[in-house]
Amino acid sequence: MKRTAIALMLAGIGCAIAFEVIGSSVADDGRLVEPFFLIPIAWLLFLTGGLLGIVTFIIRRFKSRSAS
Repeated sequence: MKRTAIALMLAGIGCAIAFEVIGSSVADDGRLVEPFFLIPIAWLLFLTGGLLGIVTFIIRRFKSRSAS
């Protein structure tokens, strides 16, 4: 689960970086063209990875305490 949490957080950071790299522009008719969908996906991945990391830490803490 630890690797999954790290992978989710890295994917979230990757989405944020992709949003910055792609950038935004204004079309000829005045519409703003940007990859807005990457922002909520980045937050969702990053927060899910963080929560999974916290849960993994808590579970490992209780298992090590009950084993000793």
